[in-house]
Amino acid sequence: MAGFTSTARQPRALAVRLPDGRIALSQRLTTALATRIAPHLVPQSGRASTEDGAGYRPASGEVVVEVVAGTTRHAVVTVVRLR
Repeated sequence: MAGFTSTARQPRALAVRLPDGRIALSQRLTTALATRIAPHLVPQSGRASTEDGAGYRPASGEVVVEVVAGTTRHAVVTVVRLR
């Protein structure tokens, strides 16, 4: 995981690094997932953006999430669970 949108206490979506190296924003997190992931987020200063210009706050640490990603050019990324 590379970062998140909104706040570290209530992340709305995650910026995830896909196997091909791209960073993509996930769909909106469920409340249950956001609650489980929030304690593991360590925000870094500044802002970052994906290749398509979507902004997010960078985070450090080893947060690993399982995702389902579509295979189209604008792949939809859904976070399934915290690993």
